Amino acid sequence: LKEIGDEDLIPEEDSLFMLTRGGYIKRMPPETLKAQKRGGKGLIGMETKEEDVISQFFIANTHNDILFFTSSGKVFQTKGHEVPESSRQSKGRALVNFLQISASERITAVVPVSKKDDGNKYLFMTTAAGIIKKVEIDAFVQIRKNGMIDIKLHAGDELRWVEATSGSDQVV
Repeated sequence: LKEIGDEDLIPEEDSLFMLTRGGYIKRMPPETLKAQKRGGKGLIGMETKEEDVISQFFIANTHNDILFFTSSGKVFQTKGHEVPESSRQSKGRALVNFLQISASERITAVVPVSKKDDGNKYLFMTTAAGIIKKVEIDAFVQIRKNGMIDIKLHAGDELRWVEATSGSDQVV
């Protein structure tokens, strides 16, 4: 007999995710935004606070793990379905409400990780000081709620960029 868990009851579907520099995130169905023809006026995809802007925009499955990398070199993990679904007009929800991020940290990279083999087996990281690191993606399977240190940084340095790679990709 196979046991049914909470995740099995959640529909597996693609969603749009938006993250702002101020630390707000939201999830929307892709149908919320539609293609426009010439002369279209556009749509507001997300309301933000006055000085805030959208920093990350990506598509991921509700069953994907989403890794959040902070400027201090820590990584946090959540499932796609744990990000609250919002309307197009809402500003989303503050990440500090469901990830244990300190006030001094900010999210510098977000990487969705699929359970299906998409060819990406590594994460490639760079810091502001030019340090690079390649880590197997399997090292990020079990992350505690209070995060995990993914790269040790020297004083004054911060993690700036993280991307999934096959291990044979060229990085410029």
